[in-house]
Amino acid sequence: MTGKVAERYEEVLTPKALELIAVLHRRLGDRRLELLEARRRRVGELAAGGTLGFLPETKHIREDDSWRVVPPAPGLEDRRVEITGPTDQKMTINALNSGAKAWLADHEDANTPHWDAVASGQLNLLDAINRTIDFTADNGKSYALKPDAELATIIVRPRGWHLPEKHILVDGRETSGSLVDFALYMATAGLRQIEKGQGPYFYLPKLESHLEARLWNDAFLIAQDFLGIPRGTIRATVLIETYPAAFEMEEILYELREHSSGLNAGRWDYMFSVIKSFRTRGQEFLLPDRNAVTMTVPFMRAYTELLVRTCHKRGAHAIGGMAAFIPSRDETVNEAAFAKVRDDKTREAGDGFDGSWVAHPGMVELCKEVFTSVLGERPNQIGRTRDDVHVTADQLLDVASTPGDVTEAGLRNNISVGIQYLRAWLGGLGAVAIFNLMEDAATAEISRSQVWQWLHNGVMLADTGEKVTRELIDRIVDEEIAKLPGAAADYEEAKQTFLEVAVADDYADFLTLPAYRRMD
Repeated sequence: MTGKVAERYEEVLTPKALELIAVLHRRLGDRRLELLEARRRRVGELAAGGTLGFLPETKHIREDDSWRVVPPAPGLEDRRVEITGPTDQKMTINALNSGAKAWLADHEDANTPHWDAVASGQLNLLDAINRTIDFTADNGKSYALKPDAELATIIVRPRGWHLPEKHILVDGRETSGSLVDFALYMATAGLRQIEKGQGPYFYLPKLESHLEARLWNDAFLIAQDFLGIPRGTIRATVLIETYPAAFEMEEILYELREHSSGLNAGRWDYMFSVIKSFRTRGQEFLLPDRNAVTMTVPFMRAYTELLVRTCHKRGAHAIGGMAAFIPSRDETVNEAAFAKVRDDKTREAGDGFDGSWVAHPGMVELCKEVFTSVLGERPNQIGRTRDDVHVTADQLLDVASTPGDVTEAGLRNNISVGIQYLRAWLGGLGAVAIFNLMEDAATAEISRSQVWQWLHNGVMLADTGEKVTRELIDRIVDEEIAKLPGAAADYEEAKQTFLEVAVADDYADFLTLPAYRRMD
C-alpha cells in the first residue's frame, strides 16, 4: 500500500479487508484485463463497419420465461426515490436524512479517486452505520443523523472495471478500483450493515457485457465465502449506461440473479457510450447539443421501455434516471426546472419504473410525490410487466432520428462544463454544481466526447455556419476560461487535460484515466 495512512484509516484498511483485496485480485485480475481487451476489440469492429445486436448465443436465456431474480432484500423493497452523491461527511449525513428511500453512496462518477477520498469515504460510511458521524460547517451549523428508521438505505457504487487503484499493489501490480472499493466496504461497513438487518448493497457501473456481470457475481461469491456470510446476502443493481449493455439486459440479470436487485437507466453515460461506440461512423450516429437529447427521442425511448419490460419480466426493480437540477435562489429558474423534473418523473412512473434518482435533497419530495401518485401504498410496480413493449435492435440503434442541431452555444457549454468539472475533479471534488446542474464524470464525458465527435466529423454549427475546427475550439476554450472566476493559470491543468481527451487524434476511452495519472 503506497497511499498514506492518515488518522483512523486503519479502521477501514484492516488486515481482513486488505487480504480480501489480494484474494480478489489474484483470482479475478487477469479476467478483468481480458474483458477490458474485449471492449477494445469491439470498438475496432464497430469502427470497421460492425454493429450491435442481441446475442444469438444467449437467445435461450432471453426465451426461457421460467427464471427470476431473487426477491427484494430488506431495505430495498421500496425505492421510489433515491438520492446520489459522494461520501464526504456532509453529503453522507444529508443524503441519509433526506427522506429518500435509498442513497447511492458514490465512489465513482460523483467522487474523485484521490487516495484520501477513497479511504475517508469508506470511513464515513462506517461511521454512518455506527452512528458516530457528525459534521460542523464553517458557519457553525451542525449536522447529525436522524433515527435509523428514518434513514435512507445505503447502496455503494464502486468504481468501474476500467479504473485502477495505483495506491494498492498486489504482487507488484496495480489493483482494480472496483475490487478495492468493494472489498473495503464488504469487510468493514458491509458487515455492520448485515448486523443491522440489511446487507451490503451495490450499484455496478459501466458494465458492457453479461460476462462483466459474471465477473462481479464471482467477486460476490468469493467475498461472501471469504467473510463467512451466506451466499445471496449481497445485492446489486446494474446501471445500464453503456450502449453494448442495452443489448444484454436479460443476460446481465441472469448472471446476477442470485444477487440482483434490478437495473437502472443511467442516461448520461448512455449518451456518452453511444458517441464512444460509433464515434467514427459519421452522420448516422451524430448527436446534437447535449440538452437537445431528451428521454423522449426515439433511441432513448426504446432503451428505457426495454429496461422496464426486461426488469419486470424477471421480477427485478427498474430504476429511472437522474434529475440533476439543483434548487436556485432564482424562483423563475426553479419554476421552469421543477416543471421539467416533474414531467420527467411523471413519464418514468407512468412507464412502469419503480423509482428514480435525484442529485439534491431539495428534489426528494417532488420525486417521491410523483411516484406515490402512481404507486400509492405499494412498494413498487414490478407486477406491471409491460407485455405491450417490443423493442428491436434497429430501434435501439436509431440515433439518426434524434432531432436537434449542433450549435455554438452547445459547443461553448460543453467546453465550459468540461473544463470547470476537470478543475474540480483534479482538486478532489467529484460532484460539482455548474449552471444549476449537479455535474459529475458522466456529464463531463458527454461534453468532451461531443467536442471530439463534432471536430472529427467536420460538423457545421447550425447557428453560425462555422465549421468545428481545432482553431475554433482553442479560441472558445480561452474565451470560456476568461469568463470564469480566478486567473487563467488556475485552469491550465484542467484545460490541458480537457484538450488531451477532446481534440486528440486518438479518442481516450475515459477522461478519468489520463486525469488519474495527473493525480497524486
